[in-house]
Amino acid sequence: MLLGVQLPQVDAARSSVQDKGVAAAEALVASRPSKLRTGSKDWFVQGAAVVSQDHAYVSYGRTYEGLPVVGGDFVVVTDKSGNVVHTSVAQDTPVENVPTTATVTDELAEHIARGLLASVSETVDARLVVYTVDGPARLAWETTVAGTAREGGPSKRQVHVDALTGAVLDSQELVAHGTGNSAWTGPVRIDTTKADIGYSMIDPNIKNFSCGNYNKGNGKVLTKWVDRWGNGSRKNLESACSDVLFAGQVENRMLAEWLGRSGPDGNGGAWPVWVGIDEENAYYTGREIQIGHNKAGEWITSLDILAHEMGHGIDYATPGGRSRNGTSEFIADVFGTATEFYAGVARYNEPDYEIGEQINLHGNGPIRYMYDPAKVSGHPNCYGPGIPSWTAHADAGVGNHWYYLLAEGSNPVNGQPTSPTCDNSTLTGIGIKDATKILYNAMLMKTTASGYPSYRTWTIQAAKNLGNPAHCEVVKAAWTAVSVPAEAGEPAC
Repeated sequence: MLLGVQLPQVDAARSSVQDKGVAAAEALVASRPSKLRTGSKDWFVQGAAVVSQDHAYVSYGRTYEGLPVVGGDFVVVTDKSGNVVHTSVAQDTPVENVPTTATVTDELAEHIARGLLASVSETVDARLVVYTVDGPARLAWETTVAGTAREGGPSKRQVHVDALTGAVLDSQELVAHGTGNSAWTGPVRIDTTKADIGYSMIDPNIKNFSCGNYNKGNGKVLTKWVDRWGNGSRKNLESACSDVLFAGQVENRMLAEWLGRSGPDGNGGAWPVWVGIDEENAYYTGREIQIGHNKAGEWITSLDILAHEMGHGIDYATPGGRSRNGTSEFIADVFGTATEFYAGVARYNEPDYEIGEQINLHGNGPIRYMYDPAKVSGHPNCYGPGIPSWTAHADAGVGNHWYYLLAEGSNPVNGQPTSPTCDNSTLTGIGIKDATKILYNAMLMKTTASGYPSYRTWTIQAAKNLGNPAHCEVVKAAWTAVSVPAEAGEPAC
């Protein structure tokens, strides 16, 4: 009875924060303030309104003379009383005097985009947009092509082609390449679905989440007469799918209990997972997760790897879409690591800050070390002019290092490794749960202008929103310790 009384109060409180936030955001936008980089021909379109920790995060897109503005997005943050406490704006300057008639045809733009892949299976019809990311506003064609990348493996690219010159302005890869008696976690309890005959590996509580055999792209969810799965072998498909369901269900609980999020997609759902691609890799494609094998032929379904791939989906499903400029793999690593610590299955995998240490993907041990990224050749500990580089996996080093310093500090006393700092400073961590909470709330302010400097600003503001000035100071110190500089107008703690 007590629970039945409390739940409506909680829902009513969240609804009140959301309603006040939306009203305040609408009033701010209607006033067309200069801090939103408002142009004379702009029109605004409200997106999602997310409530987290007594704050509302209201996202917006914009149009120019009716054309969508790519890079024109922003987020308005309000407190529980409906006061605007922060605005996160992708644009640097207002959009003005942009021609709206293309001289390059949509067919030519699509042809140019298809040329970026080795083979193409799908092309989305091009649409005219105004493109403002990384430079002056330009008229552009936007299209998406899917198929096989030149270097192999699946690819799905959103491409922007200058509508006046035919130059490729941007090519954003949308496929995130991740480097029962389960294979990696031991005996586990998993939730499956009772079918008319037998059972299936469809999660009954997380919408759209299931596991099955990839089968050369003709995926089929695993079914069985009895609700007992796998034999513990790392080459056994049922064992691998037991890992998948366990990891997804644990991550779902972590998101709810630590972050107040309803499922990886934010709406109580996730994505189907297919095990069986013949590659030493794993992918999040935007619609599903595909899992391959390691050098020894074992399916790579360890807890941190599956939760990492789900982390890519969380990144896509928050404002601003996939994190840019070398930050996307860092974001996914955080969700993989946080899920591993939340699960706490030390008997089979002691929680740590190493990525892929169990699966031994290429036979060389972990693929990333959060406490000392430079242990993998070419992965930087510190931010610098070479970031973003050609690979987000290497660039993840900066964000991973920041996250470790924030969570554990430079000289932990709990058995975790020491961590070098780029400025020879010493830090005391705030704990992994609070560090993850700060990053997630920063993601709710994300725009298409994401990168390490903007994540510094967003995480500082997130720490302020969460009401702990001491944590805010550690956030700043940790970014400084990995050489990410302050942006102009950085929030004060």
